[in-house]
Amino acid sequence: MSHRKAVMLMICAATLWSIAGVFTRHLEVARDFEVTFWRSFFAAVFIAAVMMKQYKWGFVPRLRLLGKLGMLSGFMWATMYSCFMIALTMTTVANTSVMESLSPLFTALLAWLVLRQKIPARTWWAIAAACLGMVWMFVGSISEVDSRGLTGMLIAFGIPLASSTNVIILKKGGHAVDLVPAVFMGGTISALMMLPFAWPFHVSLHDLIILAILGFFQLGLPCMLMVKASDSLTAPEIALLSLLEVLLAPIWAWLGAGEVPAMASIYGGAVVLIALVFNELTDMRNEKP
Repeated sequence: MSHRKAVMLMICAATLWSIAGVFTRHLEVARDFEVTFWRSFFAAVFIAAVMMKQYKWGFVPRLRLLGKLGMLSGFMWATMYSCFMIALTMTTVANTSVMESLSPLFTALLAWLVLRQKIPARTWWAIAAACLGMVWMFVGSISEVDSRGLTGMLIAFGIPLASSTNVIILKKGGHAVDLVPAVFMGGTISALMMLPFAWPFHVSLHDLIILAILGFFQLGLPCMLMVKASDSLTAPEIALLSLLEVLLAPIWAWLGAGEVPAMASIYGGAVVLIALVFNELTDMRNEKP
């Protein structure tokens, strides 16, 4: 896959990830653990269906071939799925996004330490600018956080930790084994973890349709796109492009659910977007034919 195509796949993935907040705000009765259970369940069903169509009954052997790295990737996906949705039901979309924004910094550090990957100076500058933009967003919204919101933000801190670890796993083991089944494992593990807390179910048909859309198109599909794109992108590039989700999520929540972001969030988001565009345009200009 060409670098440009991989970038487009990551942009599609981040855009799909970003719709979670606005859809969640239209749920009627489903809350917290039940929301996380159903979204993870539907994501696992979607990925299983795709793999059954592609591999037929070779789907099961593919799960066995995951190995230790693949299983660890599955647990990282499960952590991201669970922390994200629980945080989103406890605090604002913007605050959850702020915590997610730490991912590029953690990813770059791990890529340098674990993969011995040389990080271009332009990428470090882009990461620094993006983090500055996120701090700007954070300062503008922290005054509105209550104790429940603060707890949600602390839970959301698990997202960048798991995300950065998972990106390194994708780069380290993605060439040796198909890691798409790890996305299925993530959904399955997350659903099983949430089941005891979600039971008994109170979900309405309206909520079930929304959660199915989230599981299929906001979680299952974009995570598969990320795995496919990871072969042609560096670890910091994957993390930086994922920040598009952080930028777009508060905008969709504003337009579709009336959750108005602070002006600082808008200005900070503009800084993030400029950093992303600068990094990718510079890379495209330096890319060899």
